[in-house]
Amino acid sequence: MNKKAINQSLNRRDFLSIAGTTAAALSVSSRFAFAGPLSADRKVRIGIVGGRFGLGFYFHEHPNCTVEAVSDLRPDRRDALMKTYKCTKRYESLDKLLQDPKIEAVFLATPAPDHANHVLASLKAGKHVLCAVPAALNLEDCAKLKDAVKKSGLTYMMAETSAFMQSTISVRKMYKAGEFGTLFSAAAEYNHPGLEVLYFENGKPTWRHGLPPMLYPTHCTSFLISVTGERLTHVSGMGWGDNSPVLKGNPYKNPFWNETAFFKTNKNTPFRVEVNWRGALRNVERGEWRGEKMSFFMPQAEPGESIIVRSDAKEGLDHGGFQVAKNTTETFKQPKWWETDMLPAPMRHDSGHGGSHTFITHEFIDAIVNNRQPLVNIHEALAYTAPGIVAHQSALKDGEYLKIPSFD
Repeated sequence: MNKKAINQSLNRRDFLSIAGTTAAALSVSSRFAFAGPLSADRKVRIGIVGGRFGLGFYFHEHPNCTVEAVSDLRPDRRDALMKTYKCTKRYESLDKLLQDPKIEAVFLATPAPDHANHVLASLKAGKHVLCAVPAALNLEDCAKLKDAVKKSGLTYMMAETSAFMQSTISVRKMYKAGEFGTLFSAAAEYNHPGLEVLYFENGKPTWRHGLPPMLYPTHCTSFLISVTGERLTHVSGMGWGDNSPVLKGNPYKNPFWNETAFFKTNKNTPFRVEVNWRGALRNVERGEWRGEKMSFFMPQAEPGESIIVRSDAKEGLDHGGFQVAKNTTETFKQPKWWETDMLPAPMRHDSGHGGSHTFITHEFIDAIVNNRQPLVNIHEALAYTAPGIVAHQSALKDGEYLKIPSFD
């Protein structure tokens, strides 16, 4: 049997064995539930809004989904959406798309400042919602979203890529299986140097102009929360800026290029998060989980290999001649979860942001079909989002230690 055939024949149980997990480890809170069996007769009719980020998903490949219509304010982007999703119906605005009675769900791949209002409008129109990150840019909108989702009874999911990266799926399985022991600290960073090229388009400022880094925290906060389920309760934040004229006059009144936050969780886990837009940095989204039995370190740059460190009873000497524990280090061979039955057959291929896009697509559609909560439901989405909002407030107050409100 060739390698391709072997990979295709491996099912979820085979890969769980590879990752060193057990069936018992999967009996956990529904917060961590993944997509279930397909319901062949159910077709979710979805509308896709936003012809940039919205192009990178796979609703047209899902056996339980039909792309009913697309929308963007710009004709060229509407055309791109129609071509990608092989869809003939288009609308000039979200408002018009929401009036279509055939559409039961929407994917909002729209600018971040619009997310809260767009979600509220979509829920009011009776549509299930998948929305790009972050959920909101202020705490008031976080509260409005929570209330609106609860009152609507509809499915809401945030399209956070880090929660569905292949490495994160592996770490989540390891954590459930108890391989880390007790986590004593964690860290995450999202580096996007050169982001200022997106600050202006055709000489006019875009929504990204001066966006505070910690208002875009979910690519980091999700690395811990989606694995352990714990909540970030307190934070001290710091920012760095250089009085650059590029930041002058931004609508957020933000003076920072880069921000670092030091979080405390409800399990007393220290968690350091960095979101950086400028500097001598490698572009990366990565996490670190450090435990008493095992630690896992995602690569410092993409592409790269993750490293596992395991505690060992052996003792030795360091370079100074002092006695130390001789822990073992190994390169982690990342399973390709997208080749398994975690996805429908037509979607078993690599995709954007560490293989996450097909998983996000499937998780949302499957949650609707099976009437269950998705992995990144409204409570998780706000748990990822709100800590960054408070961290930025702390940075503006020179690192003042602040409490993070709970939206559970």
